[in-house]
Amino acid sequence: MCRNITTLRGLQPGATAEEIEAAARQYVRKVSGVQKTSAATEAAFESAVSAIAATTAELLDALPPRQQPPPTLPPLRRINAKKAAVSTGTSVR
Repeated sequence: MCRNITTLRGLQPGATAEEIEAAARQYVRKVSGVQKTSAATEAAFESAVSAIAATTAELLDALPPRQQPPPTLPPLRRINAKKAAVSTGTSVR
């Protein structure tokens, strides 16, 4: 349904609260059709993001470890890796 949400289970180190919230926010955007909140949608949108992030964190904690890491890194890790590469002068794909 939402191709932009990456697998968080099995990351090393584990998924951060920021990564979980970003995935929840992407999910809520997709199912609600709300890309930018307004005064009329903000409370419901943020409530849904909080609830889904909390449920996602519980799910990740309850699942057994993966045997292999996920095939792609979450967007926040890719962005942070690029920033680190720029500051050190190395290249990242």
